[in-house]
Amino acid sequence: MVFSSTVFLFLFLPLVLLIYFLSPQALKNTVLLAASLFFYAWGEPKFVIIMMISILLNYIFGLLVDKYRDKKTKVKWILIVMVFANILILGIFKYANFIIENVNSLFSLNIENPNIPLPIGISFFTFQAISYVIDIYRKDGDVQKNPLDTALYISLFPQLVAGPIVRYQTVANQIKKRTVTLEGFTEGIKRFIVGLAKKMLLANNCGLIADQIFSMQPSEMSTGLAWIGIIAYSLQIYFDFSGYSDMAIGLGRMFGFTFLENFNYPYISKSISEFWRRWHISLGSWFRDYIYIPLGGNRKGNLITYRNLFIVWLTTGIWHGANWTFIIWGLYYGFFIMIERAYLGKKLVRLPIIIQHAYALIIVIIGWVFFRSETLGYAFEYIGVMFGINSVSFWNLDASYYFNENIILFLLSILVSMGILPYLQRKLDCIISKPALIAREGIAYIYYIALLITSVSYIISSSFNPFIYFNF
Repeated sequence: MVFSSTVFLFLFLPLVLLIYFLSPQALKNTVLLAASLFFYAWGEPKFVIIMMISILLNYIFGLLVDKYRDKKTKVKWILIVMVFANILILGIFKYANFIIENVNSLFSLNIENPNIPLPIGISFFTFQAISYVIDIYRKDGDVQKNPLDTALYISLFPQLVAGPIVRYQTVANQIKKRTVTLEGFTEGIKRFIVGLAKKMLLANNCGLIADQIFSMQPSEMSTGLAWIGIIAYSLQIYFDFSGYSDMAIGLGRMFGFTFLENFNYPYISKSISEFWRRWHISLGSWFRDYIYIPLGGNRKGNLITYRNLFIVWLTTGIWHGANWTFIIWGLYYGFFIMIERAYLGKKLVRLPIIIQHAYALIIVIIGWVFFRSETLGYAFEYIGVMFGINSVSFWNLDASYYFNENIILFLLSILVSMGILPYLQRKLDCIISKPALIAREGIAYIYYIALLITSVSYIISSSFNPFIYFNF
């Protein structure tokens, strides 16, 4: 079940909200847990078993850590076993096929590939489970004595299958006690509608273009067409993922939860380091706090710092998928993060801002080629065409067609991705009178209703509705 489906919008969500608000306070968590497990089981019920195993294991690990926290050696081994158990579950279901394929290829073996299916959202709920135990150890949240509350944290449906990664310390108190205000509920609805519009009106339309172009062989493309294809994908993945995060944050507000922001207009960045402070913020902060800093961060000299950065970005690539394209994608960003830290960052700030922006965008767009491509060979060939190597021409009829047919979509998507609309809104609020502000509030409600109606019409009329991060 996805948020942008008629089943979710007109059946699941209204029913869950109705039951939740009619239920007494003592049963609200139970209602949310039942709804979350049903939501996850909708597509493939057997995957719920994997999640329940993860919940049970980490509930026990949490109790053990809390009990033995004063015994340093024992608690250290509990944490090691906890991390190993979680990574083992993730590894079996996400990476076993990939490992067997590469072992067979490297050693000319014929080990039978089990073709283990990938449970949706396993990377997200595994990281949240690890966060739960570690935050208990760090005293960033009290241990949950009630296993149902632990289960709710790990399985909470608004952010279950595609994030943002909600750390235990963020919602530990909210699981025990939270309130839903009319203002908060209204803001949640607005945020959900914005996310739905991003997904249906921008991401899906850009995705159709990207899919059509990436279905071609690079040798059939002109340089212009290759750039159109990857720009379309860059916009698709941003609006797809940020739209889903908006919907998740909005749903959380409806039920009294406050999730941290996951995107902050990353395409206006002036460096790769800044880009990753703005893109998938929950993942970046997770790697920083649970891997980079525990490894020593930047406190033990340059050599250890770069080693730690290498580990973080290798892990980032692996986390995103079982394919060499993702591994290279992660190391690619790690390389630029390292050289910016070493010397390039100091050089960049001296350059005109437009050059800084151009540098960051070009690096990011090239990186998305690895992320989108099925194989490394295709990625390198595609990048070559982008820069005129083995392209059929600089510009051709296909490029003209895609450009002319979609120029308005591209311009609108670019403007929205740069945060132009909130900027104009802030400027307008500063100059208009109070009566005009009141009138604007009324117009705003019409705007949100129009967005919702338009988005729903797209849901009903279109069969193209992928969620990229469901695969991670």
